[in-house]
Amino acid sequence: MPVVVLIGPPGSGKSTTGEFLAERLGVGFRDTDADVEQVAGKPIGDIFVEDGEEAFRALEAAAVRAALDEHEGVLALGGGAILDPATRELLAGHTVVYLKVGLDQAVRRVGLASARPLLVLNPRSQLRKLMEERRPLYEGLAVLTVATDDLEADVVADAVADAVADQIRAEPKPESE
Repeated sequence: MPVVVLIGPPGSGKSTTGEFLAERLGVGFRDTDADVEQVAGKPIGDIFVEDGEEAFRALEAAAVRAALDEHEGVLALGGGAILDPATRELLAGHTVVYLKVGLDQAVRRVGLASARPLLVLNPRSQLRKLMEERRPLYEGLAVLTVATDDLEADVVADAVADAVADQIRAEPKPESE
């Protein structure tokens, strides 16, 4: 079971913050987007173009299930992973942290000429729509929300580490057999 699961839209800093956070907590880091690319043998953008969004979402859901079962460190989910109802159910009981980012910051971080498949046509407008649609899901799943605007990833990681430290220490450890 991961010690922390990071969720949020593209540009919120899940991967970068996750690496810093894992280092702070002395645990491993895993990113389900990287897992999907490894299984598919190609970048996410190519999966969307060649196989379609539905195929990508199926790979993503499987990657999240596996990571929630296997990984004991910090886990970053792809921005749209929370769209799957089964994934949302699996996240219950986990320390889920929503990295909240404003549109301007997300655009700056993602870049308007990015290889993100859902942002191809009119990236700023698409990102705004995506963020608005997903915000209630992110907020509903999170046990903690951390605003990332104007903060470096290491500062965000410190804030998350401080906020979840007591919770992590209080969780019962499984007894060894």
